Amino acid sequence: MTRFRIGEAAELLGVSADTVRRWIDAGRIRAERDEHGHRAVDGVDLAAFARAQAAERDERSDASSARNRLRGIVVGVVRDTVMAQVDIQAGPFRIVSLMSREAVDELDLRVGSLAVAVIKSTNVLVERTTPPAGTRGRQVP
Repeated sequence: MTRFRIGEAAELLGVSADTVRRWIDAGRIRAERDEHGHRAVDGVDLAAFARAQAAERDERSDASSARNRLRGIVVGVVRDTVMAQVDIQAGPFRIVSLMSREAVDELDLRVGSLAVAVIKSTNVLVERTTPPAGTRGRQVP
């Protein structure tokens, strides 16, 4: 079984360690003490919590069939005569979108704007990283 320390769980959820501690204290996430007395969250429990969080409808968004929605702030806009590049920072993720200049103008996208990157794709690459020994996602027998 994989277990995550509070800081690791916070990084995966995109929140602060204090937020994860509050969720644990409130009973929203279950945690147990590891062999060193630190609180740790079981990977399966963390995944279930993350899924439940993602399933909550975002009242700030219109209805859509797309499930991959990343809310963030526009950090860059580069326009030419026909096309534009829009950079959005959504938590730790940078999303770069290429679109028509007309669309950028119609949406009034500019640095500092709030935006939602909606990703709908049939090709999604998934990588699995192997953490160095003694760090993230400890395997417990």
